Amino acid sequence: MSVEVEAQPRRRRSRAARFGLIVTAVVILLFGVPWATLIWSGNAWPRAVFVLGTVVFALAAASFPVLMFAGHGRGLDWASRIADTTLGVVWVLFVWSILGQVLGLILLAAGVGGPGRARTVTVVVAVIAVVLLVWGYTEAMRVPRVRRIDVTVPRLGRGLDGLRLVLLTDTHYGPINRERWSRGVTEVVNSLDADVVAHTGDIADGEVAQRREMAAPLGDVRASMARVYVTGNHEYFSGAQRWVEHMAALGWEALHNRHVEVSRGGDRLVIAGVDDRTAAGSGVPGHHADHEAALEGADPALPILLLAHQPHQVDGAVAHGVDLQISGHTHGGQMWPFHYLVRIDQPVLQGLSRHSERTQLYTSRGTGFWGPPFRVFAPSEITLLTLHAGS
Repeated sequence: MSVEVEAQPRRRRSRAARFGLIVTAVVILLFGVPWATLIWSGNAWPRAVFVLGTVVFALAAASFPVLMFAGHGRGLDWASRIADTTLGVVWVLFVWSILGQVLGLILLAAGVGGPGRARTVTVVVAVIAVVLLVWGYTEAMRVPRVRRIDVTVPRLGRGLDGLRLVLLTDTHYGPINRERWSRGVTEVVNSLDADVVAHTGDIADGEVAQRREMAAPLGDVRASMARVYVTGNHEYFSGAQRWVEHMAALGWEALHNRHVEVSRGGDRLVIAGVDDRTAAGSGVPGHHADHEAALEGADPALPILLLAHQPHQVDGAVAHGVDLQISGHTHGGQMWPFHYLVRIDQPVLQGLSRHSERTQLYTSRGTGFWGPPFRVFAPSEITLLTLHAGS
């Protein structure tokens, strides 16, 4: 027993050391590649420019993990804002610095040599980065455009043909105050004359007490049949049960592994929801994704609409005969080319997809953003899904 007790601190220190090495390597790579392209790589800048540029990159690299920990680890919003913005800026510079090396090879093949080649690459990379960051910030901060999708659900009754479902997801109310943005989203939703409004999780990064004002406009959302909500993975970093209770207080049906029914013209639709796939490991009592509990007592002859935060959960939807699952989580990648990493974990990035003869999945690119306040080649959306009965 004593040997095991003594071994535990060593294992913890070993894990901490490995984590520290990984973080250090990632930071060096993220900041080092842009530094090499913009400052060092054959530019032959005057010494003062080289020293100043090197100092700026070194200070940014050294402070980045400290600010990230202070912000997302200790809940200091000002630190999160700086760290998240830094991450977005350095990601764009990193990606285009790598692509800039391709331009450098082309220029070399064309006979362009000396500092002129390196400086041309530097200018091109810098200009593209500035344009993408300004555009990406604008895209992230604006109220999303409406994306209109028609979905045929063969088992849907005629009385429900044309049902209008508005999907919100990944609002991520966080360190940047977006109370006005939240009111704008609600205004757009209310202009769509929705029968059902669904929120598939990741409401906020922070506790209810921190983000109450930003989430308040959700209480004004209108729907003629139902307003329904399920947890996302970020709720499990910031008081999931409190968010479930708060959404219920705002008048939303919190589908915590349960379902409701809506009806029109004599036809009915089951609307079910499951907790996020990370819920079971969160330590929050009673939270885990449970499709059987969500559908318990539902008439198997009725069509099923399922809310599940992650597209990855579609396997459970297929196994339980769900007709349409709606999800978010991916953000469409948010900042190109991050979507390649997202696809490693998720079966779908965005849009409507089919996963069995019965089960379809719609994946939203998300209504808000997480972390870096930028969206590059992955616009946000408020989704209007119009459901049609089969022929």
